[in-house]
Amino acid sequence: MRFPYGIADFQTIIAEGYFYVDRTDRIALIENAGHQLLFLRPRRFGKSLWLSTLENYYDLARADDFERLFGGLKIGQNPTPLCNRYFILKLNFSVVDPSGDHDAIRHALFDHINTRIEDVLIRYAPWLGQPARVHPDNAIASLQSLLGAVSRTPYKLYLLIDEYDNFANEVMISPLRGTDRYEALVRGEGTIKTFFKAIKEGAEGRGIDRAFITGVSPVVLSDITSGYNVVEDLSFDPDYHDLCGFTESELRAVLEAVAVAHSFDAGQTDAALDLMRDFYNGYRFSTRREERLYNPTLALYFLKHWARQGAYPARLLDDNLAMDRNRIQYVARLPHGETLVNRALDPAEPLAVAQLANRFGVQDMLTAPRDPDFLASLLYYFGVLTLAGRDTLGKLALTIPNLVIRKLYVERLQESLLPDYADQEQRQRVVERFYGTGDLGPLCDFLEQRYFKVFDNRDLRWSNELVVKTAFLVTLFNDAFYVMDSEPALERRYADLMLRVRPDMRQYALLDHLLEFKTVSLKEAGISSAELAATPRETLRTLPVVTEKLREAEHQLTAYRKVLERTYGTTLKLRTHAVACIGLERLVW
Repeated sequence: MRFPYGIADFQTIIAEGYFYVDRTDRIALIENAGHQLLFLRPRRFGKSLWLSTLENYYDLARADDFERLFGGLKIGQNPTPLCNRYFILKLNFSVVDPSGDHDAIRHALFDHINTRIEDVLIRYAPWLGQPARVHPDNAIASLQSLLGAVSRTPYKLYLLIDEYDNFANEVMISPLRGTDRYEALVRGEGTIKTFFKAIKEGAEGRGIDRAFITGVSPVVLSDITSGYNVVEDLSFDPDYHDLCGFTESELRAVLEAVAVAHSFDAGQTDAALDLMRDFYNGYRFSTRREERLYNPTLALYFLKHWARQGAYPARLLDDNLAMDRNRIQYVARLPHGETLVNRALDPAEPLAVAQLANRFGVQDMLTAPRDPDFLASLLYYFGVLTLAGRDTLGKLALTIPNLVIRKLYVERLQESLLPDYADQEQRQRVVERFYGTGDLGPLCDFLEQRYFKVFDNRDLRWSNELVVKTAFLVTLFNDAFYVMDSEPALERRYADLMLRVRPDMRQYALLDHLLEFKTVSLKEAGISSAELAATPRETLRTLPVVTEKLREAEHQLTAYRKVLERTYGTTLKLRTHAVACIGLERLVW
C-alpha cells in the first residue's frame, strides 16, 4: 500500500492509487449547510486535502475527469447537481510571506491573489466570454474584475481559502515582530479586512456563490467582524466531526492490510494499533460525538514507515508537529498561563470551561486576559487540548489528546526547568539507570536537588501531589522506549504513573514501572523544614504517617499488579514503586 504522507493533492492521491479515506459523502451535507463556511482544525489535520477534494469535485474544467477521480468514491454513486459547475479560485495564505512591514506583506498577499487569478483566467478562458483585468498593485480590483467576467457567464465562482489565519499565527509565535504589521492588516481599511469585505460583496449576487475557508482559530474573523460577518462555522457540528482525521476502525482495516503484506500475525497488528492509539488518537471536536479521532498526518507518518520497513518509526513524533510546542509556550508566557499549561498535565482533574471562546482577536491575546476559559480555549484551537466530555457541573472538560502532544508539554517544561546541559546530562544518567534496574535512589536525589528547588521558586505549586507526579513524568518521559501513562485506568481504579515498554523495545533491558505517589505535609509529619532537610531518609521512613502512606500505596500497587498481569500476561517485566513526598522537599520509598 502507498501512503500519501505530506501529499495534500486529491488528484495525485486518487490517480496514483494512494491510501484515501473517503469522506465525499459529506459534500451533499456541506452544500445544504450554507454558502459561506468556516472549518477550523489543528495544524496538519487534513484540511488542505479536503479543500483539494472540493476543488476537484466542483471544477468546471475537470468535468471530463469526474468518473476517473470520483467514480469509485461515495459521491461518485450519487453526485449532486452542482458537480463540476463552478469556476474555482483557490487561495492559500500560508504561502504568503508574513515578514517585512505592512507594505511588504500587502504586496506579497496581492501577488499571491493576482497569481491565482491569472491561473483562473488561463484555465477557464474557453468559458469566460470577456477577459478580466489583473491589477498588479491592487488584487482586490483584480478580484472584482474577475467577478465581473464570471457574472457574464452561466456559471459562478467557488472560493476556497486555506490557512486564512496564517498572519495571526505568525503574531502568536513572535508577537514582538508582528503586532503592528498585523494591526495594519485587519484594522480600519486594512488589507485583509478589505479583502474579506470584497468577498462578502462578491457573494451578494456578484459572482461568488460559495466559499469554504479553513484555519486553526477564529481569531482573524473576530478582528474583521464588520467586514465579513456572514460566514457559518462548521467546526463543532457533529456531522463534520470526522470530516478530517481517521477513525479507529479505518486504521485497523489498513493495519490488517499491511500485516498481510508483511506476514505479520494478529498480535503484531493489535500491538501496532495499541501504540497508535496511545500516541496519535484522542481528538474530539463535538460533544455530541463520542468517537475519538487519530491525527491523520501522524497516522500516515507511522503507516508509511511500517509498510516500508515492517517496523515502527523510532521517533513517534513527526517533526512537522514539533512546532506546536511554540503554541504551548505562547500561552505559558501569558499571565497565569504557566500554571494553566502545567495543570493540563493532570488527567485526574481536567481543565474545564463553561464554553469555548470563539470571539477574540489578536489584541485580546496580546493584552493577556485573566479569564482562564480564554487561555484554555486557545490551547484547544491549537490542537494541544481536546474535548473530553462534560464535568459534573456541565462544563466542557479539556484534556491532552495523546502522548505525542503530552511530549510537547513535557519537553517545554524540561527545557524551562532544566535549561543547562549538565542538568540534562545528569537527568539522562539517572533515568536510564532507573529504566533498567528500578533504582529509585539516584532519581529521587536528582528530583530533590533539581526539580523541587525550581518548583519552589516559581508559580508551580498547583497541589503537592500534582507537582510530584509532574516532576516524575517530566523527568522520566521517553517515548523512544516507553508508553507513558499518567493516571492509567486499571479497571475502575487509576494508578499515578506507568511506564510500559513499547512493543518493539521489549527485546532490550528495559523494565516496566508502575509508581504510586503519596504526599505528607510538614504539619502531618510533625517536623520543621530545617529538621526535614537534616534527617536521614531511613529515619523519615519510620515516621508513622509516612509508614502509613507507603503501606497504603503498596496495597494499591498490589491490586494494580493483578490487573496488569491479567491484561499483559508474562510479557510484563513489572517493578512497582511506592513513593512518599514530604513537604515537597524530600522523597521516601
